[in-house]
Amino acid sequence: MHRSSFPASSKLPDVGTTIFTRMSLLAEQHQAINLAQGFPEFDCSPELQQLVEKYLRQGKNQYAPMAGVMALREAIAQKVFEGCGTEYHPESEITITSGATEALYVAITTVVHPGDEVIVFEPAYDSYVPAIELCGGKPVYIRLDPQYKSIDWSFVRSKISGKTRAMIVNTPHNPTGNVWTVDDLNELAKIAEMHDLLVISDEVYEHIIFDNRKHVSASSVAALVERTFVCGSFGKTFHITGWKVGYCLAPKHMTTEFRKIHQYLVFSVVTPFQYAIAEYLSDPDHYLSLGAFYQRKRNLFNEAIMGIGFNFEPSAGSFFQNVSYGSLSDENDLILAERLTSEAGVASIPMSPFYNGYSDFRVLRFCFAKHDDTLLRGAERLHKVVW
Repeated sequence: MHRSSFPASSKLPDVGTTIFTRMSLLAEQHQAINLAQGFPEFDCSPELQQLVEKYLRQGKNQYAPMAGVMALREAIAQKVFEGCGTEYHPESEITITSGATEALYVAITTVVHPGDEVIVFEPAYDSYVPAIELCGGKPVYIRLDPQYKSIDWSFVRSKISGKTRAMIVNTPHNPTGNVWTVDDLNELAKIAEMHDLLVISDEVYEHIIFDNRKHVSASSVAALVERTFVCGSFGKTFHITGWKVGYCLAPKHMTTEFRKIHQYLVFSVVTPFQYAIAEYLSDPDHYLSLGAFYQRKRNLFNEAIMGIGFNFEPSAGSFFQNVSYGSLSDENDLILAERLTSEAGVASIPMSPFYNGYSDFRVLRFCFAKHDDTLLRGAERLHKVVW
């Protein structure tokens, strides 16, 4: 039988199985405690589940509008207005997406053309660069330490060229846990205005922020609002990562172009979930209490791993804690992460895959979005490691 030949050249030749899949499979193989992949171990609110059932039974089971259920877009508009004082029109400036990953992909695809350069701060979440490359764009890296305290904005300026089209930012940051300040966003705005750049802002951990810090959204900076795609998600906020419901905020003319791609990628997002989330958002405490919830878990885990010999600063946001093991071992991070999984029964994520090329800072990332008992058992096992 004749078979058509598959193109010999890959569109993503450097992309293989993600480190998240790799470490989770290894954790399953060794029955290890999985503090690697970033998803909550606990279920979502029973109230939210009941709302889904309510809308299922009401027959909200057909296609949603391409841009999303209006009730959810209106709820997001109200939430953003209350949080940062910026008005987004539900009809023309808010789009419901299949998780933040789709929102990010569509935003990148909307603005990046062959030959365009895109500024990427690394360590970077792994979906950014493949999307840039699929569009024929070129990522330009701003390399930061895994536990960076500040950004050298003069260095960022030195990376801007006549080909620079956009910048991708992420706060609270995965995987570092860093939180950008007002000064950071203002510097970003100055650069974007000066060079007429578009911005794609990944803000999925917006409500997971600690120690009285405040999330500064690109939506709250007037000079950024007019040139930014703000990508958010309910997955991390409401412990529903499997629902894949996200959204994108952008000015009308940018949203028009965004939706041209969104409609042919997924068209619409699961309908009853949208109605359920819209109603659930009516009580702001459902998301405003999230920071305190995760701060307690961060503190529990950090106190439990004290004395091992890790060096770390408490995470400022997200549900990840990075630790440096440089004083304990000379092993590279991937080898150590695999050894801890197989020998100690605790899975983590090495930092090097978040960088372009190999960069071993001897840092591991642990996810503390787990039951207290899971965190304590994981810490107990780490204390028994023979370094």
